[in-house]
Amino acid sequence: MILITQVLAVGSQAAWGSAVHAVDVLLAAAPTPEPDPSGTINTEGVVSFFASKIAPILLAVLGVIFIGRASKGEISKVLTSSAIAIVGLAFIAGAATLFIVGDNLIRLIFK
Repeated sequence: MILITQVLAVGSQAAWGSAVHAVDVLLAAAPTPEPDPSGTINTEGVVSFFASKIAPILLAVLGVIFIGRASKGEISKVLTSSAIAIVGLAFIAGAATLFIVGDNLIRLIFK
């Protein structure tokens, strides 16, 4: 009987040690929760980044394409592409204008 109780005691100690080790491993592997985001996006920063970095690169690429076509004598394609680019810029400017107008309307309504 004493042997059985000793075996059970050793077995329970081993099981307890394994359980504690498993919990330690799980706690160490668990990711720490991220702090809650503030819920705001710096849209002015995003727009200014695109306006200052991306748009000039795209316009330069269009200019190189237009110059390449014009040097080949494809003036009608250059004029068509230029007109399409100007219409695209007008849409972008219109979207920016609507963005500003919408921002002002929201500020006016929820003031």
